[in-house]
Amino acid sequence: MIPIDLATIWAFIIAFAVFVYVVMDGFDLGLGILFPLFPKKHDRDVIMNSVAPVWDGNETWLVLGGGGLMAAFPLAYAVLMPALYTPMIIMLLGLVFRGVAFEFRWRTQRERNLWDIAFAGGSILATLAQGIALGAILQGVQVTGRQYGGGWWDWLTPFSILTGVALVIGYALLGATWLVMKTEGELRDRAYHLSWVLLLAMLGAIAAVSIATPFLAVQYTQRWFAWPNIILTAPVPIAVAGVTVLLLRSLANKYDYQPFFLTLALFALSYAGLGISMYPYIVPQSITIWQAASPENSQLFMLFGVSILIPLILGYTAWAYWVFRGKVNTESGYH
Repeated sequence: MIPIDLATIWAFIIAFAVFVYVVMDGFDLGLGILFPLFPKKHDRDVIMNSVAPVWDGNETWLVLGGGGLMAAFPLAYAVLMPALYTPMIIMLLGLVFRGVAFEFRWRTQRERNLWDIAFAGGSILATLAQGIALGAILQGVQVTGRQYGGGWWDWLTPFSILTGVALVIGYALLGATWLVMKTEGELRDRAYHLSWVLLLAMLGAIAAVSIATPFLAVQYTQRWFAWPNIILTAPVPIAVAGVTVLLLRSLANKYDYQPFFLTLALFALSYAGLGISMYPYIVPQSITIWQAASPENSQLFMLFGVSILIPLILGYTAWAYWVFRGKVNTESGYH
């Protein structure tokens, strides 16, 4: 009988939850990032209406990922949270401002510009903080014994700033391709133009992060370039190149639906590359998933819960997107 590796199963569950959050919340954060580029009230109303039915359920996956990390890998949670207090607080404040602004901008005329600024600013802050936190984890966290051993500002480095800016560009591209898929007319044409610019910027960001990552630790270099690992890792950059060609073609031919899903494919490949670099460490170069895992009885008990919870969340989320599929009706409003 093949033994069940609960730690690996839970690592994939948490990775899945975080990726679904990136997919679900990435494009509406991207819309907030792009908000200042659409100064017309009508365009901003349409942008908001394009995500109004689905935006507030996306943070479910962030809660699932964070809660799962705390329950399944408590040691990793205890080490990573003190290391990332500042970017996490900034992220949560950004999400709060964005959420409040989303609701309040429809309730007022006089202060609407202030809420628009809060919506855009909150989206940019939340995205930048997420990217910085990712970079801080990837570059490694100082561990002393079984606790965080670094300083308050260790998360702030050139590499973490690079990953933060890269995520802002990536989410903006998701937002632009979402508008291509959901809108019509002049707004759609403007989104196509932005998609070209942001795609080139994202490819540059992916290249910059990919070049910088092997210099962070010798383990990353060996994982990607040592023989025979390169046989297994080479398909990732090849697939990125292939998806990029398809994405460029879809933008050139103005296929409304393909750019968004191909951009999601780029995110998936980048996420796979991150997983290849980190596995089996949950705190890179310091703590593996097995060292950080909670007792097997606890993991097994929680596994029964998520086996019901995740399909349920996926089901009602898919239903919501299906019901509100198609182009946005510019005459409709969010109330």
